[in-house]
Amino acid sequence: MEYRRLWITLGLVVGISFLILGIVGYKGITSAPPIPDRVVTSDGLVLFDGETIRDGQNVWQSIGGQEIGSIFGHGAYVAPDWTADYLHREATLILRQQGFESASSDQRAALLARLQSDMRRNTFDPSSRTLTITIQSHSRT
Repeated sequence: MEYRRLWITLGLVVGISFLILGIVGYKGITSAPPIPDRVVTSDGLVLFDGETIRDGQNVWQSIGGQEIGSIFGHGAYVAPDWTADYLHREATLILRQQGFESASSDQRAALLARLQSDMRRNTFDPSSRTLTITIQSHSRT
C-alpha cells in the first residue's frame, strides 16, 4: 500500500495545527493587559507601583496560582471567573453606598447608568503608564 499520501496529510495537519497554535499564542501575549508603572488616586496619591504588581504575580505563580482562574493559562478552564465576581461585588457596594435600595425607579435608572459609565471608563494613560482610580469613602451601615 501507498502510505506516502497519508504521511503528507498527517504532516500538513500537524504543521497547520502548530501554525494556528503559534498565531493564537502570539496574539494572546501581545494583547495582554498592560501593567501600569504606577496606580494613583484621582488626587495624586501613589497607592502602589508596577513592581508591586509583578511581585504579587510572582508569589501567585510560585504557589501554582496561574493554574486557577488565569485567563492567560489553562486555569481559565478549571476555575470560576473571579474577575466577574469582584466586579459584581464592587458594583453592588457602590450602588448600596448611593442609596440604591431606597431610590425611586428614575433615580435607580440614573444610578445604574452612572455606575455603568464609571465601571467601564478606562483610566490607564499609556504615555505615562499610570492608572488613576477613584477612591470612594466606604461608610459602613
